[in-house]
Amino acid sequence: MSVSRRVPAGSQTPAPTQAGQYPAVRMRRNRKADWTRRLNAETRLSVDDLIWPIFLIDGQTARVPVAHMPGVDRVNVAEAVREAERAVALGIPAIAPFPYVDPGLRDATGSEAVKAQNLMGRAVAAIKRAVPQLGLITDAALDPYTSHGHDGLLADDGRILNDATIEVLCKQALALAEAGTDCIAPSDMMDGRVGAIRAALDGAGFGDVQIMSYAAKYASGFYGPFRDAIGSNATLKGDKRTYQMNPANSDEAMREVALDIAEGADMVMVKPGMPYLDVVQRVKSTFGVPTYAYQVSGEYAMLMAAIKNGWLDGERVIPEALLAFKRAGADGILTYFAPEIAKRLKAGH
Repeated sequence: MSVSRRVPAGSQTPAPTQAGQYPAVRMRRNRKADWTRRLNAETRLSVDDLIWPIFLIDGQTARVPVAHMPGVDRVNVAEAVREAERAVALGIPAIAPFPYVDPGLRDATGSEAVKAQNLMGRAVAAIKRAVPQLGLITDAALDPYTSHGHDGLLADDGRILNDATIEVLCKQALALAEAGTDCIAPSDMMDGRVGAIRAALDGAGFGDVQIMSYAAKYASGFYGPFRDAIGSNATLKGDKRTYQMNPANSDEAMREVALDIAEGADMVMVKPGMPYLDVVQRVKSTFGVPTYAYQVSGEYAMLMAAIKNGWLDGERVIPEALLAFKRAGADGILTYFAPEIAKRLKAGH
């Protein structure tokens, strides 16, 4: 018995055509209802994909708003512990804390970065005591600690001293490992720093501490609100183009990633995120290693500004932006939207 499908009144059935073409193939059939769209979704966003960056301050004040990042605050150590507990309750696997260092503690060599009881050290230790199951990913970079705002040490003529910087980064990584961090994230873009940090960690008995390398970090204009949040915008002298990557290049990113993997990086990151989705896709498809993207402060600020002005619907564009990272091949995303998205996902939205 043949079964016929109803044709809407007033329409005319197109003439039969070659198999594999319209009208035999109608792509809209798989989009007609929520259930079939869900079944056929190629990319899914999960709470397991989220890393939540937070900003730290010292002192008794619990929270200080970040001016150009609506909804984001700097938090003191006690409040950071509460935020970490909130992350666990929401199912977020890891957080990434960044410090706002008192200007009086910053100097030309970033000496505060290597001290065991600095803001980061105390925060990491406190969070690990409270929620040991939460992943802690901590930067190795000197820009929050230097009086000149750069990620490395400066020569008298203003050049960044690559090898001398690496020595300090290794000490910083060891201090963070001693405090209890799970993963060191070198964000400085010095040549050879991943291998040196890996050797330092292994030599000190921290062989289980992972490295998530900022392998392809671009000299981007999208970092402005972040630099305000950690206080380096006010101190930065010059720019970072001699060590961060040229936005025009993606072949160079492949070389950077290959070197960092060879030096012992467990995971790699592309930063910024959305303007560099092509790089995310190339990294993942070329190397097949755990690959992460950072939806940076400028991306967050643009979206929030448009949402607050009623120009975009936040309920739609925030998850859509994060899905773009997953579609490009990212295994996870560092995003300031993490708690909001985790809450929605937990509620089944």
